[in-house]
Amino acid sequence: MKVPKVLVTLTSAIALVIAGGYWYVFILGAPQLDPPQQQLHTGLKFQLKSFYSRAMATVRQYGVILPPDYNKNLHKRYPVIFLLHGGHDDARAYVQKYAILDVLEKLYRCGKLPPSIIITPDGNDRRGSSPFYDPDYYDGPNGKIGTLIGSELVQLVKSRYRTLQEPRFWAMGGISSGGWGAFNIGLRYLKNFNILFSHSGYFIDDSGVQNSPQQIVQQLSIPDRKRLHVYLDAGKGDPNLLASTAQFHATLDKLGIDNVFYVFPGGHGLSGSDIGWNYFHKHLLDSLSYVGQQFKKQLSV
Repeated sequence: MKVPKVLVTLTSAIALVIAGGYWYVFILGAPQLDPPQQQLHTGLKFQLKSFYSRAMATVRQYGVILPPDYNKNLHKRYPVIFLLHGGHDDARAYVQKYAILDVLEKLYRCGKLPPSIIITPDGNDRRGSSPFYDPDYYDGPNGKIGTLIGSELVQLVKSRYRTLQEPRFWAMGGISSGGWGAFNIGLRYLKNFNILFSHSGYFIDDSGVQNSPQQIVQQLSIPDRKRLHVYLDAGKGDPNLLASTAQFHATLDKLGIDNVFYVFPGGHGLSGSDIGWNYFHKHLLDSLSYVGQQFKKQLSV
């Protein structure tokens, strides 16, 4: 029995679509169709570093962007900012996708952010990177990512670079699930980080209330609440994330924790000036300006 040519053609077309979709999502990582335009000459350099992690019992990576004058004044110490990636990303995402070098160059040039040491951890757990799940930014069955980032990597950075030591000069933030991770980890390690920020993140996780910043923050002591400074934003195109962020903002206000909350056009997606990588690129200027304000207040004390 001969198979009709139309059916063969249709089957082939479906196979091509499936193969193309697999290649786009799993091989390329679903890249932005209109990514942020990156400058070639910012004067900043991204380096990928490795270290052995006791927490994860394996070699791990992190990215580092040193401030422009780091090698000129060998006695100067700097604030530190950890940037956590979202799902299906790694330590290189902030440079390759969100054009963070451009953002930093603008902020340094206009004086909105004091020169800082930028760290981009690889937050993936033992399962690796996948479009099917977000990283486990906590100590759980898939590894001790919370300990890795909140404690181990902090000590490593202090040993390798000229950092300011006090937690008031350390900030951590992230995008999407990285925003959740920054608060899930940061609220447990206020002895290391006093400034936290999130871009279109969430604050209640299905792994349990023990990993939900909405619950953790309410358990903080009054002294811890006073030392914490928070930046939040969410896109109108992410209604669920917007609702979660708004609820967290209300909780912070109720607890008397210093915070700012912005609602912007756009959100997650693959194309558009306020969408996806462009959203995060644009609003990293806002969050890091807020971080810069906090650093400058403390530097003037």
